[in-house]
Amino acid sequence: MELQRVRTEHVPALAVFLRTVDLTVSGLDAPTVRLWVMRDADGDVVGSTGYEISDDGRHALIRSVAVSPDDRAAGTGTRLARFAFDRAADEGARQAWLFSRRSGPFWQRLGFTPADRGEIARVLASTHQVQLFRQTGQLDREVAWSRPLDPPN
Repeated sequence: MELQRVRTEHVPALAVFLRTVDLTVSGLDAPTVRLWVMRDADGDVVGSTGYEISDDGRHALIRSVAVSPDDRAAGTGTRLARFAFDRAADEGARQAWLFSRRSGPFWQRLGFTPADRGEIARVLASTHQVQLFRQTGQLDREVAWSRPLDPPN
């Protein structure tokens, strides 16, 4: 699995991919959002992963973890998620958070447990996704998840 760090010129292709898999595209070009993509032989985005770090550096909002429907069920999603966990932990984050209404079983297999939406909104208030969800009222419809991050090696 070769991942490429997303740069400004990659954002449009990533946004198309994320819309295709029905994930949030808010803030993809913000300097606080760390994103990577996986491409197929033709250069098309077939996977993505990323996160945002809280202002205090202790919390990471995992986001944009997705695999093309044709490439699922091979463990790629797990590898992409773990990549984001490791990079966030390397930056000092100790707790991972995310929103997911449809993929709870996947995240539970990776150690996530249900979390309080109010808490995630408090500790990650400055993140693009939390701000968007508050502005649109979507926060009240979301399902929050959390797990501790392993310290870096």
